[in-house]
Amino acid sequence: MNIRINEKAVTTERDLTVGAVVATYKAGADVVIRNGFPAPPDTLVQDGDELFLIKRGEIPTEAELEGLMAARHTPGVHTRLKQAAVGIAGVGGLGSAVAVALARVGVGRLVIADFDVVEPSNLNRQQYFIDQIGRYKVDAMADNLKRINPYVTVQTHCTLLTPENIPQLFSACSIVVEAFDRADMKAMLVNRVLEAMPQCCVVAASGMASYGSNNSIVTRKVSPRLYLSGDSIAEARPGCGLMAPRVGIAAHHQANQVVRIILGEEL
Repeated sequence: MNIRINEKAVTTERDLTVGAVVATYKAGADVVIRNGFPAPPDTLVQDGDELFLIKRGEIPTEAELEGLMAARHTPGVHTRLKQAAVGIAGVGGLGSAVAVALARVGVGRLVIADFDVVEPSNLNRQQYFIDQIGRYKVDAMADNLKRINPYVTVQTHCTLLTPENIPQLFSACSIVVEAFDRADMKAMLVNRVLEAMPQCCVVAASGMASYGSNNSIVTRKVSPRLYLSGDSIAEARPGCGLMAPRVGIAAHHQANQVVRIILGEEL
């Protein structure tokens, strides 16, 4: 039968258990991921299975690392994610969390744009560190993403996004994530992408402030190329601040919708 072991095609005899595969191909492996899920040694291997054999504490070679990072993914998605290019407009609370999530799943190219610097009040919800205070967000985020997944290409633009530069800066992207704080900037980004980039989808957000209900944050399809995550009500204002848990829920709604679009799934 034909299986894959650590990203390599292998032909084996039938009726093998996971334990037998470990003994033959990587003695000492103590974690086996079969088709995206941990498998005990007595699991029977089937034709077409994808197995990752991992030894705890062992540092893999560079050639192995990317595959092992994706071992827990649903089989068949990594190649498609790696071929995708996604733009992120703003890398604050929403955008920084979206960028981290998409880097972890292995989206091949991220184009991030923001003109701001990291400041102390950002750290209550944004994916930065104390020693990055004062740095441009795009530069700090690029460093963080490289540490998470060195196989993702990160293109940075330290600039204010305008109707004039948006189509050029995100020209390589099939999806743009709107991650601004201001309502006027949100509307500008969404309108410009939809009118000037006809092959591009937008995943926007509205309503994730304070500590309201988790389950009021949803993602809905507003039009054929526009998706909106949030509760559409809880905007940041005096007495209703932005906090990491709820911002993170909305950001991960956005990131998951990006993955769904790349993989051709309907909402």
